Amino acid sequence: MVLSEPYWDHHIPLPKLGPLHSRLVTAFVALICFINSYNGDFVFDDSEAIINNKDLNPDTPLSNIWKNDFWGSNLSSNSSHKSYRPLTVLTFRINYLLAGGLHPIGFHMLNIALHCVISVLMIDVFAILIGGLVHDGRGVKHNCSPKASFLAALFFAAHPVHTESVAGIVGRADLLCALFFQLSFLVYCKAFQGGDKKFSVLWIFSSILLCAVAMLCKEQGITVLGVNAAFDILMVCNLDIYELAHRLLSRRKSADIGGLVSGGLLLRLALLFLGGSSLLYARWRIMGTGPPSFTEVDNPASFAENAILRIVNYNYYYSLNAWLLLCPWWLCFDWSMGCVPLIQSATDWRIVWPLLLWCCLMGLVYQALCSQDSNRRRTLTFGLVLLAIPFLPASNLFFRVGFVIAERVLYLSSAGYCLILAYTVGYCSFHWKKHKVHYNVGKNLADRGNQSAAVKYYREAVRLHPKYVHAMNNLGNILKERNELQEAEELLSSAVHIQPDFAAAWMNLGIVQNSLKKFDKAEQSYWNAIRFRKKYPDCYYNLGRLYADLNRSIDALNAWKNATMLKPDHSLAWNNMVILLDNTGNLAQAELIGKEALKILPKDHTIMFSLANVLGKQEKYKESEGFFLNALKINPNVASCHGNLAVLYHRWGKLDSAKRHYELSLRLDPSAPGTKENYNMLKRKLEQRQRTVG
Repeated sequence: MVLSEPYWDHHIPLPKLGPLHSRLVTAFVALICFINSYNGDFVFDDSEAIINNKDLNPDTPLSNIWKNDFWGSNLSSNSSHKSYRPLTVLTFRINYLLAGGLHPIGFHMLNIALHCVISVLMIDVFAILIGGLVHDGRGVKHNCSPKASFLAALFFAAHPVHTESVAGIVGRADLLCALFFQLSFLVYCKAFQGGDKKFSVLWIFSSILLCAVAMLCKEQGITVLGVNAAFDILMVCNLDIYELAHRLLSRRKSADIGGLVSGGLLLRLALLFLGGSSLLYARWRIMGTGPPSFTEVDNPASFAENAILRIVNYNYYYSLNAWLLLCPWWLCFDWSMGCVPLIQSATDWRIVWPLLLWCCLMGLVYQALCSQDSNRRRTLTFGLVLLAIPFLPASNLFFRVGFVIAERVLYLSSAGYCLILAYTVGYCSFHWKKHKVHYNVGKNLADRGNQSAAVKYYREAVRLHPKYVHAMNNLGNILKERNELQEAEELLSSAVHIQPDFAAAWMNLGIVQNSLKKFDKAEQSYWNAIRFRKKYPDCYYNLGRLYADLNRSIDALNAWKNATMLKPDHSLAWNNMVILLDNTGNLAQAELIGKEALKILPKDHTIMFSLANVLGKQEKYKESEGFFLNALKINPNVASCHGNLAVLYHRWGKLDSAKRHYELSLRLDPSAPGTKENYNMLKRKLEQRQRTVG
């Protein structure tokens, strides 16, 4: 079968571990969660099933376990509960034999070990149900959903509703049943390892045999055949139930419907049906062809005379079981003796819970059948199958059970819940991170200079998550650089409205407002940024630029000074201070600032250039020349540096050197302002000198 890898799997917030490590972690979680029960005593039902059960005593004939029920009573007795679980009793007997008596620690440790093994095997079960049967070229099974199956197994390993099954020794029946249930399913899956169109009857018979073993541990084991059948129909044959129902309702030709069924399906279903029927018949014969008898105290709802009241109360019990899976806040070893009063009338407010349960179930069923997302359909369908089918024997639908609620019967059904929960986490993680994916792609494109494509991804990120302030900020920056200032201002204003302490967005908003000549608003935005981020040198730098535009020279110098104090290597702030002092005629102070800056940034050619200009105006030609030449040594292709050095030489009287650097400047930038005029002036001067010499 060819199935796509679940798109949501890699979004699950878990590390991607290898098969061995994921199994070790799952076993460890299961161990940690239940290891505190290892030194417990025999409690509750343990007294009847173990302490008072003579079948555990090695002196009792071993053949008795095949004649008696789980509690040691003869199956033909009217007082027998008809719970035929000889293999479970056999493990109790082995515990008794190994420990030399009724010492509970050995019983508890085996329960904990079984839960660890079952939790580990759940990884394989979930991997198949989520990702399908995928094999590599060597026939080795490939897990297409490593994170999802791992997460679902972790949920299963740690679920508190398993307390009764693991910590209570009589829960051994549920554990052994679950183990052989898993093995039966996994063996059934092996029947298809040769390909979709081929299957092994031997593996199918082996699966049915393991189902029989599961039944000998607890009656619930028979339900694995239903799970196997559902797997075959939905996964192996890839039958779309929604499409099939649609075709039946539209009365299309039977040939079309037949095309949905892969070859061999009917044979496999027939084998499962015959195997299951044989097991049920054998079980019925062992029971003495009569159901067990229970009292009204055991299951009050089943004794209600009104069929509607029975149905309502059964559904109320289902809702309580669902709540125990969803929120196992209160657990109880015995829910009988009036713990759950019957719903007697329509005015009982508890009737809301069954209605809510069925609304949720119908929503899940709708998504499982009708969703356009095949991954969702498959995962939710198998989650519901695994949730519902193992629960059927405890549902009162086929026969009366001897309890109101029993948490131990949820041991297998909880696997379906864990599968649905893992899907929910993966789906939510996918949609939560989806806008981040667009953001990251946009950021990478912007970093590579592809702003047009970056804008598209940033817009999609904002559309998917309208409060994604970082995407708004980056999009606003690009729009600012493209001179789309109005939209940039709107985006950045929205970002700071959503997150008032977003300092970077405040600063960028100030830059945009400055470009729009909204100077008062820009100043306030800068100060807001500084208020939320005290040490913000870039914001002080931009604030200084605003003050320089407003001819507030002192304020500009103070802002840039703050920038350099917070970030001593802030080259732009240093350079702007030198230029501003130069432009305002404070040449001596400009020289001091420039030299102070070069102590911190000795290879900054822009500061060298600005300082050289200041020194040239002071007629410190030699020193100015040195800084120009050092700047050109670092970056020899700066036309303005060649041009200003040429002006220096021109003033200094070194006309040949001036001519050479004018020509270099014009070669690098033919349109350099003033350079051509100065060069022409120099040429006339050289010609005049030539005529004078001549």
